[in-house]
Amino acid sequence: MIEVKNLTKKYGRFTAVDDISFEVGSGQVVGFLGPNGAGKTSTLRVLTGYHPPTSGTATINGQDVFRDSLKARQSIGYMPENVPLYNDVRVKEYLSFRAHLKGLRGRDARNHVGEALEMCGLQHMRRKMIKTLSKGYRQRVGLADALINQPPLLVLDEPTNGLDPNQIRSIRKLIKRLGEKHTILVSTHILSEVEMVADHVVIIDSGKIKASDTPTNLIKNMRAAGRVELEIRGNQEEIEAHIISLPSVKKVIANPTTADWMSYSILCDSGTDSRERVAQLVQQRAWTIRSLHRHQPTLEEVFVELTRQD
Repeated sequence: MIEVKNLTKKYGRFTAVDDISFEVGSGQVVGFLGPNGAGKTSTLRVLTGYHPPTSGTATINGQDVFRDSLKARQSIGYMPENVPLYNDVRVKEYLSFRAHLKGLRGRDARNHVGEALEMCGLQHMRRKMIKTLSKGYRQRVGLADALINQPPLLVLDEPTNGLDPNQIRSIRKLIKRLGEKHTILVSTHILSEVEMVADHVVIIDSGKIKASDTPTNLIKNMRAAGRVELEIRGNQEEIEAHIISLPSVKKVIANPTTADWMSYSILCDSGTDSRERVAQLVQQRAWTIRSLHRHQPTLEEVFVELTRQD
Protein backbone atom coordinates (compact mmCIF):
# COMPACT_ATOMS: atom_id res chain seq x y z
CA MET A 1 0.00 0.00 0.00
CA ILE A 2 2.86 2.41 0.89
CA GLU A 3 6.36 2.10 -0.52
CA VAL A 4 8.98 4.66 0.46
CA LYS A 5 12.46 4.50 -1.10
CA ASN A 6 15.41 6.75 -0.18
CA LEU A 7 13.06 9.59 0.73
CA THR A 8 14.67 12.90 1.72
CA LYS A 9 12.94 16.13 2.64
CA LYS A 10 14.91 19.33 3.25
CA TYR A 11 13.80 22.80 4.32
CA GLY A 12 16.65 25.03 3.21
CA ARG A 13 19.76 23.64 4.90
CA PHE A 14 17.78 21.64 7.45
CA THR A 15 17.22 17.95 6.64
CA ALA A 16 13.95 16.83 8.22
CA VAL A 17 13.86 13.39 6.56
CA ASP A 18 17.15 11.76 5.65
CA ASP A 19 17.16 8.99 3.02
CA ILE A 20 14.53 6.73 4.62
CA SER A 21 12.92 3.59 3.20
CA PHE A 22 10.03 1.52 4.53
CA GLU A 23 6.90 -0.30 3.37
CA VAL A 24 3.36 -0.68 4.67
CA GLY A 25 1.43 -3.69 3.39
CA SER A 26 -2.28 -3.73 2.62
CA GLY A 27 -4.43 -4.42 5.68
CA GLN A 28 -1.73 -3.46 8.19
CA VAL A 29 -2.11 -1.04 11.10
CA VAL A 30 1.30 0.60 11.39
CA GLY A 31 2.47 2.87 14.21
CA PHE A 32 4.81 5.64 13.00
CA LEU A 33 6.74 6.79 16.05
CA GLY A 34 9.42 9.33 16.87
CA PRO A 35 10.25 12.17 19.30
CA ASN A 36 9.40 15.78 18.52
CA GLY A 37 11.32 16.98 15.47
CA ALA A 38 12.15 13.44 14.34
CA GLY A 39 10.62 13.87 10.88
CA LYS A 40 7.25 12.16 11.38
CA THR A 41 5.01 14.99 10.25
CA SER A 42 7.31 15.91 7.33
CA THR A 43 7.11 12.30 6.12
CA LEU A 44 3.34 12.25 6.44
CA ARG A 45 3.03 15.53 4.53
CA VAL A 46 5.07 14.10 1.67
CA LEU A 47 3.00 10.90 1.63
CA THR A 48 -0.26 12.84 1.58
CA GLY A 49 0.86 15.23 -1.18
CA TYR A 50 1.13 18.38 0.92
CA HIS A 51 4.88 18.75 0.34
CA PRO A 52 7.03 17.42 -2.51
CA PRO A 53 10.05 15.29 -1.58
CA THR A 54 13.54 16.73 -2.07
CA SER A 55 14.68 13.36 -3.43
CA GLY A 56 13.64 9.72 -3.41
CA THR A 57 10.22 8.25 -4.18
CA ALA A 58 7.01 7.37 -2.38
CA THR A 59 4.05 5.51 -3.83
CA ILE A 60 0.54 5.05 -2.49
CA ASN A 61 -1.43 2.13 -3.87
CA GLY A 62 1.00 2.00 -6.80
CA GLN A 63 0.72 5.74 -7.59
CA ASP A 64 3.71 8.07 -7.21
CA VAL A 65 2.83 10.86 -4.75
CA PHE A 66 4.73 13.43 -6.80
CA ARG A 67 4.14 12.45 -10.45
CA ASP A 68 0.60 11.11 -9.93
CA SER A 69 -0.34 13.18 -6.90
CA LEU A 70 -4.09 13.38 -7.57
CA LYS A 71 -4.47 9.63 -8.12
CA ALA A 72 -2.35 8.88 -5.06
CA ARG A 73 -4.41 11.21 -2.87
CA GLN A 74 -7.64 9.55 -3.99
CA SER A 75 -6.47 6.48 -2.07
CA ILE A 76 -5.79 8.40 1.15
CA GLY A 77 -7.94 9.59 4.00
CA TYR A 78 -5.80 12.07 5.96
CA MET A 79 -6.49 13.32 9.47
CA PRO A 80 -3.92 15.98 10.46
CA GLU A 81 -2.85 16.58 14.05
CA ASN A 82 -4.94 19.75 14.38
CA VAL A 83 -8.17 18.97 12.57
CA PRO A 84 -9.25 22.03 10.52
CA LEU A 85 -13.04 22.35 10.86
CA TYR A 86 -15.60 25.05 10.04
CA ASN A 87 -17.16 26.03 13.36
CA ASP A 88 -20.35 27.64 12.07
CA VAL A 89 -21.86 24.63 10.29
CA ARG A 90 -23.53 21.48 11.53
CA VAL A 91 -21.69 18.17 11.57
CA LYS A 92 -23.71 16.59 8.76
CA GLU A 93 -23.49 19.74 6.64
CA TYR A 94 -19.74 19.82 7.01
CA LEU A 95 -19.36 16.17 6.03
CA SER A 96 -21.69 16.63 3.05
CA PHE A 97 -19.56 19.57 1.92
CA ARG A 98 -16.39 17.47 2.26
CA ALA A 99 -18.00 14.59 0.35
CA HIS A 100 -18.80 17.01 -2.47
CA LEU A 101 -15.18 18.22 -2.57
CA LYS A 102 -14.05 14.60 -2.86
CA GLY A 103 -16.21 14.02 -5.93
CA LEU A 104 -19.25 12.35 -4.37
CA ARG A 105 -22.71 13.36 -5.56
CA GLY A 106 -26.36 12.62 -4.85
CA ARG A 107 -27.19 9.24 -3.32
CA ASP A 108 -23.55 8.20 -3.14
CA ALA A 109 -22.71 11.30 -1.10
CA ARG A 110 -25.66 10.75 1.27
CA ASN A 111 -24.80 7.08 1.76
CA HIS A 112 -21.13 7.78 2.41
CA VAL A 113 -21.94 10.56 4.89
CA GLY A 114 -24.40 8.30 6.72
CA GLU A 115 -21.88 5.46 6.93
CA ALA A 116 -19.13 7.78 8.19
CA LEU A 117 -21.46 9.24 10.84
CA GLU A 118 -22.43 5.78 12.04
CA MET A 119 -18.90 4.37 12.00
CA CYS A 120 -17.53 7.27 14.03
CA GLY A 121 -20.41 7.36 16.51
CA LEU A 122 -21.70 10.74 15.34
CA GLN A 123 -25.31 9.98 14.39
CA HIS A 124 -26.71 11.65 17.49
CA MET A 125 -24.44 14.67 16.92
CA ARG A 126 -25.17 15.20 13.23
CA ARG A 127 -27.32 18.32 13.80
CA LYS A 128 -24.92 19.91 16.32
CA MET A 129 -22.93 22.98 15.40
CA ILE A 130 -19.24 22.06 15.22
CA LYS A 131 -18.29 24.94 17.55
CA THR A 132 -20.32 23.29 20.34
CA LEU A 133 -18.49 19.96 20.13
CA SER A 134 -15.97 18.69 22.66
CA LYS A 135 -12.40 17.96 21.62
CA GLY A 136 -13.19 14.25 21.40
CA TYR A 137 -16.12 14.74 19.05
CA ARG A 138 -14.16 17.19 16.91
CA GLN A 139 -11.55 14.44 16.47
CA ARG A 140 -14.33 12.07 15.45
CA VAL A 141 -15.56 14.56 12.84
CA GLY A 142 -12.02 14.77 11.45
CA LEU A 143 -11.87 10.99 11.29
CA ALA A 144 -15.27 10.82 9.59
CA ASP A 145 -13.97 13.34 7.03
CA ALA A 146 -10.97 11.08 6.34
CA LEU A 147 -13.35 8.14 5.85
CA ILE A 148 -15.94 9.89 3.72
CA ASN A 149 -14.78 8.55 0.34
CA GLN A 150 -13.91 5.13 1.81
CA PRO A 151 -10.18 5.25 0.90
CA PRO A 152 -8.08 2.08 1.25
CA LEU A 153 -5.47 3.98 3.32
CA LEU A 154 -5.98 6.12 6.42
CA VAL A 155 -3.14 8.39 7.60
CA LEU A 156 -3.78 9.61 11.13
CA ASP A 157 -1.45 12.19 12.69
CA GLU A 158 -1.80 12.22 16.51
CA PRO A 159 -5.49 11.16 16.46
CA THR A 160 -5.74 11.18 20.28
CA ASN A 161 -3.96 14.52 20.79
CA GLY A 162 -5.51 16.46 23.69
CA LEU A 163 -8.10 13.83 24.58
CA ASP A 164 -8.93 12.58 28.07
CA PRO A 165 -8.45 8.87 28.96
CA ASN A 166 -12.05 7.91 28.15
CA GLN A 167 -11.90 9.66 24.78
CA ILE A 168 -8.54 8.02 24.02
CA ARG A 169 -10.01 4.59 24.76
CA SER A 170 -12.95 5.33 22.49
CA ILE A 171 -10.74 6.46 19.58
CA ARG A 172 -8.49 3.42 20.11
CA LYS A 173 -11.46 1.06 19.76
CA LEU A 174 -12.53 2.93 16.64
CA ILE A 175 -9.05 2.62 15.07
CA LYS A 176 -9.01 -1.13 15.80
CA ARG A 177 -12.40 -1.49 14.12
CA LEU A 178 -11.31 0.57 11.12
CA GLY A 179 -8.21 -1.62 10.81
CA GLU A 180 -10.46 -4.50 9.77
CA LYS A 181 -11.26 -2.73 6.48
CA HIS A 182 -8.47 -0.18 5.95
CA THR A 183 -4.71 0.05 5.93
CA ILE A 184 -3.80 2.55 8.66
CA LEU A 185 -0.64 4.56 9.27
CA VAL A 186 -0.96 6.24 12.66
CA SER A 187 1.51 8.68 14.19
CA THR A 188 1.21 9.17 17.94
CA HIS A 189 3.16 9.88 21.14
CA ILE A 190 0.99 7.52 23.21
CA LEU A 191 3.01 4.36 22.84
CA SER A 192 0.68 2.19 24.88
CA GLU A 193 -2.00 2.92 22.28
CA VAL A 194 0.26 1.78 19.44
CA GLU A 195 1.08 -1.39 21.37
CA MET A 196 -2.64 -2.18 21.53
CA VAL A 197 -3.67 -1.39 17.94
CA ALA A 198 -0.61 -1.74 15.66
CA ASP A 199 0.74 -4.94 14.11
CA HIS A 200 3.88 -3.18 12.84
CA VAL A 201 5.95 -0.25 14.12
CA VAL A 202 8.32 2.16 12.35
CA ILE A 203 10.50 4.31 14.64
CA ILE A 204 12.14 7.43 13.22
CA ASP A 205 14.63 9.73 14.96
CA SER A 206 16.65 12.66 13.61
CA GLY A 207 15.20 11.99 10.17
CA LYS A 208 16.37 8.36 10.01
CA ILE A 209 14.59 5.03 10.50
CA LYS A 210 15.80 3.43 13.72
CA ALA A 211 13.62 0.31 13.63
CA SER A 212 10.87 -1.33 11.59
CA ASP A 213 9.31 -4.51 12.94
CA THR A 214 6.40 -5.95 14.88
CA PRO A 215 6.00 -4.68 18.47
CA THR A 216 6.62 -8.23 19.71
CA ASN A 217 9.95 -8.55 17.88
CA LEU A 218 11.11 -5.09 18.92
CA ILE A 219 10.41 -5.86 22.57
CA LYS A 220 11.98 -9.33 22.37
CA ASN A 221 15.24 -8.00 20.95
CA MET A 222 15.78 -5.06 23.31
CA ARG A 223 18.26 -5.16 26.18
CA ALA A 224 15.59 -4.99 28.90
CA ALA A 225 13.99 -8.20 27.62
CA GLY A 226 16.39 -10.25 29.76
CA ARG A 227 15.68 -8.56 33.10
CA VAL A 228 14.52 -10.52 36.15
CA GLU A 229 13.19 -8.86 39.30
CA LEU A 230 13.86 -10.50 42.68
CA GLU A 231 12.75 -9.50 46.18
CA ILE A 232 14.61 -11.41 48.88
CA ARG A 233 15.91 -11.30 52.45
CA GLY A 234 19.51 -12.23 53.28
CA ASN A 235 23.10 -11.07 53.22
CA GLN A 236 23.46 -8.62 50.32
CA GLU A 237 27.08 -9.40 49.46
CA GLU A 238 26.43 -13.14 49.48
CA ILE A 239 23.29 -12.83 47.37
CA GLU A 240 24.96 -10.63 44.75
CA ALA A 241 28.09 -12.80 44.56
CA HIS A 242 26.12 -15.99 43.91
CA ILE A 243 23.64 -14.47 41.43
CA ILE A 244 26.32 -12.78 39.30
CA SER A 245 28.03 -16.16 38.90
CA LEU A 246 24.99 -17.66 37.16
CA PRO A 247 25.18 -18.24 33.38
CA SER A 248 23.80 -15.40 31.19
CA VAL A 249 23.71 -12.95 34.14
CA LYS A 250 25.50 -9.71 33.24
CA LYS A 251 24.75 -7.39 36.15
CA VAL A 252 22.94 -7.32 39.50
CA ILE A 253 21.48 -4.01 40.71
CA ALA A 254 20.40 -3.74 44.36
CA ASN A 255 17.38 -1.60 45.27
CA PRO A 256 16.71 -1.36 49.05
CA THR A 257 13.03 -1.67 49.97
CA THR A 258 12.87 -2.06 53.79
CA ALA A 259 15.37 -2.77 56.52
CA ASP A 260 14.92 -6.53 56.04
CA TRP A 261 14.13 -6.92 52.34
CA MET A 262 16.15 -6.16 49.22
CA SER A 263 14.97 -5.87 45.66
CA TYR A 264 17.35 -6.86 42.84
CA SER A 265 17.23 -6.19 39.12
CA ILE A 266 19.12 -9.02 37.42
CA LEU A 267 20.23 -8.07 33.91
CA CYS A 268 20.71 -11.08 31.64
CA ASP A 269 21.50 -11.72 28.01
CA SER A 270 18.68 -10.54 25.74
CA GLY A 271 16.22 -13.32 25.00
CA THR A 272 17.16 -15.38 28.09
CA ASP A 273 15.08 -16.17 31.17
CA SER A 274 17.11 -16.87 34.32
CA ARG A 275 14.21 -17.31 36.75
CA GLU A 276 14.62 -21.08 37.02
CA ARG A 277 18.34 -20.83 37.85
CA VAL A 278 17.66 -18.06 40.38
CA ALA A 279 14.89 -20.12 42.00
CA GLN A 280 17.21 -23.14 42.28
CA LEU A 281 19.92 -20.96 43.83
CA VAL A 282 17.47 -19.52 46.36
CA GLN A 283 16.43 -23.04 47.34
CA GLN A 284 20.02 -24.26 47.68
CA ARG A 285 21.06 -21.29 49.83
CA ALA A 286 17.84 -21.39 51.91
CA TRP A 287 17.19 -17.70 51.35
CA THR A 288 13.79 -16.19 52.09
CA ILE A 289 12.13 -14.97 48.89
CA ARG A 290 9.05 -12.77 48.50
CA SER A 291 8.81 -12.40 44.71
CA LEU A 292 10.55 -13.49 41.50
CA HIS A 293 9.31 -12.42 38.09
CA ARG A 294 10.57 -11.61 34.62
CA HIS A 295 10.32 -7.97 33.66
CA GLN A 296 7.96 -7.49 30.72
CA PRO A 297 9.38 -4.64 28.63
CA THR A 298 7.08 -2.24 26.84
CA LEU A 299 7.14 -0.48 23.51
CA GLU A 300 7.85 2.72 25.42
CA GLU A 301 11.13 1.22 26.68
CA VAL A 302 12.03 0.19 23.12
CA PHE A 303 11.31 3.75 21.98
CA VAL A 304 13.47 5.28 24.72
CA GLU A 305 16.33 2.85 24.07
CA LEU A 306 16.36 3.63 20.34
CA THR A 307 15.95 7.41 20.55
CA ARG A 308 17.74 8.49 23.72
CA GLN A 309 20.62 10.89 23.16
CA ASP A 310 23.08 9.58 25.77
